[in-house]
Amino acid sequence: MDDDAVRAANAKKGSPFLNTAQAAHYVGLSPRTFERMRRTGRGPRFRKHGRYVRYHIADLDAWSEGRAHTKVDGDA
Repeated sequence: MDDDAVRAANAKKGSPFLNTAQAAHYVGLSPRTFERMRRTGRGPRFRKHGRYVRYHIADLDAWSEGRAHTKVDGDA
């Protein structure tokens, strides 16, 4: 398991803030996808700590929960 995976897995035990790579791993997306979503305003809430972007674990959970679906759009 790489460092990003370990930190994402242990996020609830330690610091609730993850960097982009860790946050992307936590929700199962690529860091590049996360960066693109951040630029377009479609991703989870984030914070700027100085020049660093950080995601709070609760914001990632809320964003993921808000994307839950019971059916695929367009299905009857």
